[in-house]
Amino acid sequence: MSERSSMPLIEVVNLGVRLNTSRGPAQAVRGVSFALKRGETLGLVGESGCGKSVTALSLMGLLPDSASVTGSIKLDGGELAGLSDAEYCRLRGNRISMIFQEPMTALNPMHTIGNQVAEPLRRHRKFSASQARREAIALLDRVGLPDPARRVDAYPHQFSGGQRQRVTIAMALACEPDLLIADEPTTALDVTIQGQILDLIADLVEERGMSMILISHDLGVIAENVQRMMVMYGGTIIESGPTDEVFRRMGHPYTQGLFRARPRLGARKGTRLTTISGTVPELADLPSGCTFADRCPLVMEQCRAALPAMVDVGPGHFVRCIRTDVSMAERVGALTV
Repeated sequence: MSERSSMPLIEVVNLGVRLNTSRGPAQAVRGVSFALKRGETLGLVGESGCGKSVTALSLMGLLPDSASVTGSIKLDGGELAGLSDAEYCRLRGNRISMIFQEPMTALNPMHTIGNQVAEPLRRHRKFSASQARREAIALLDRVGLPDPARRVDAYPHQFSGGQRQRVTIAMALACEPDLLIADEPTTALDVTIQGQILDLIADLVEERGMSMILISHDLGVIAENVQRMMVMYGGTIIESGPTDEVFRRMGHPYTQGLFRARPRLGARKGTRLTTISGTVPELADLPSGCTFADRCPLVMEQCRAALPAMVDVGPGHFVRCIRTDVSMAERVGALTV
């Protein structure tokens, strides 16, 4: 194995992001650390408001100007935190690309899809207009858009939701990035199209040897598409490890709650889904202790005193909980999808 392939492609150390909100400063991300080698895939899972998308936007340099970022983000050993927007523009769409969860807002309604797919090729690869157009057609064909040579000059509103998502994938992959971030890329699509899009992304990632970070609230999607996963809650990682290991031995009560809340095939009509009581805490008003304490069935006074440290519970498997002995004894078992 070469030295280049053994080193992390992306390395995040103690990442913190503070946002200014109407309720005051909010610590949207707290102490997030992870590393990803070339060709590896990582999933981020959790409810809305847990910090998943903010973490991804930090890697892309797309946070609001008022955001305060601490910690380190390195790409191939080069520090990204603190880069100017001009420096980040040379990376975005080139070495790091992102598929956003709502394609209609990710695409510019005033420009043809061909021009939008061709733009990163002209900006980063210095292709001529004719070269970029030919490559755009080839990319649209690769992502399964019907009759791309004829439809390359059409506008986003002339496509279905699934077709628009294919266009955004073509845009993200145009320059063959080292790292692809997919932020809930199938949220707006029906189940059949979801499967097609996820299979397409997986095929392209493997074909081009890219690393991928897949963000989802769907445990089934995570189980089938990534090698490692991190569960986020209250802006921090509360469980991480190899995907199979995490699902086999869920150590955090929140991870177990997400698993119990998933829809089940064959459930009797009218059966109510299991829910996690309470709501995600406001980022501007996070507790000093475990962020899940107010919703946790195993909470004790010590949980509220300080944010628990990560506990090693298995090969590469870590849980941020002081009651892992109890929670893992009550784990719900292996995932079935």
